[in-house]
Amino acid sequence: MYSGELEVQAKRKAIAVLQDEIYRILNASREMSALPALMIKRDKAGVKAGLEQISSIEEDVENLRRKITREVADVGGLIMNRENLLNTAYTMDEIAGYITGISFKLSNIKTVTLKNSNLDKDITRLMELVVDEVYKLNEVIRSLSTNASRAIDLAQETQAIEREIDIKYRQATIKILTEISNMRELMLMKDVVEGIEEMADKCQRVSDSFILLALSL
Repeated sequence: MYSGELEVQAKRKAIAVLQDEIYRILNASREMSALPALMIKRDKAGVKAGLEQISSIEEDVENLRRKITREVADVGGLIMNRENLLNTAYTMDEIAGYITGISFKLSNIKTVTLKNSNLDKDITRLMELVVDEVYKLNEVIRSLSTNASRAIDLAQETQAIEREIDIKYRQATIKILTEISNMRELMLMKDVVEGIEEMADKCQRVSDSFILLALSL
């Protein structure tokens, strides 16, 4: 078998692991986006279950990141852009960490703070947008092996979502600084929206990495 064929096989194997990673991240982001509604309902059991599920998924993603590290190490120099594969896997691991951090901080905000000026709706909308971005990444990675051109088009669509998140983030930040007087609550809420915005940036980095992978297939 030619070395070029071995490289393609190794890449496809690594991409399969990335697919598992992004699918789990998508599930975690959906759990995160459900938290504001659960908090407004004062469903403590639901919030606890959601946090536990998110924590479990983060561990799964970390294990998959270790797996892809081993996969890439095993094939050594066969993969020309192995650094990009590894950076992608590690960035996706960071995204899972953001979901855990955002969810934990959100769960410690008082329900009355979320209700003020409909801040729960602002947070939910931001989370829905970042879920859309992760979903788009899920579509991109699943297109890589079958239609690289389509994967590139999908990856570029994440930029529009990321720009909308930036706008909503700035609007939410102004509202938080205006409406919340309690310093503890203000800091927690500000950390939540900043975490979502930073998570969106990480998703865009993964999208860019997927384009590089698509061009190499």
